[in-house]
Amino acid sequence: MNIIGENIKKLRSSRGMTQQQLADVVGAKTYTTITKWEKGDNVPQGKDLIVLSNYFNVSVDSILGLSNEIKVANMNEYKYSPESISAGLPLLVDGVTNYDNVSIPDELMGKYAGHEDIIISKINGDSMNKLMDDGSFIAIKPVDSAESLNNSDIVVFSHNHEYSVKYFYKHDDMLVFKPYSNNPVHYDQPFNIDDGVLIHGKVVTYIVNLD
Repeated sequence: MNIIGENIKKLRSSRGMTQQQLADVVGAKTYTTITKWEKGDNVPQGKDLIVLSNYFNVSVDSILGLSNEIKVANMNEYKYSPESISAGLPLLVDGVTNYDNVSIPDELMGKYAGHEDIIISKINGDSMNKLMDDGSFIAIKPVDSAESLNNSDIVVFSHNHEYSVKYFYKHDDMLVFKPYSNNPVHYDQPFNIDDGVLIHGKVVTYIVNLD
């Protein structure tokens, strides 16, 4: 029973879930059901085992400790902004102080795994839909200035408090932000370097939904 409890706790922790959140998944009335499972005071029965197996994408035998030990990916927590704008970051990004946390496997974050300054946000729009559809998640790393960027980096920028995500190009004193969209309404946005454009961060990775 201790093995089963340890496996359930390991799976729950891999998703950054509370005991109450897992209780909601299996349809338990309170989190105490999960507490008893993890302590080994009780064990999940048939239906609950199937729900756990499907939810965590592991076999019932592995939960019961009858097959290979459960292996979960290394995870790190990042700030997550629940608000989004057209292909980008929160509308008032500089004023956001109340972030949620989200756990993401290190394999998805690559060399940026564990970077504490990363912010996760969601795209809401189609200005980059050849690469990232509406609803995709992006990981944004703050940058000091345009000088630290390379041409064709994807950035979050704002001008007159309007935020967006585009490809970045710098030519002499000009900054050009290019969409990558199937929608012809989106067009290149050129600015002089003195026009007050603020670059908030570089998109270092993204997670797309494949329908």
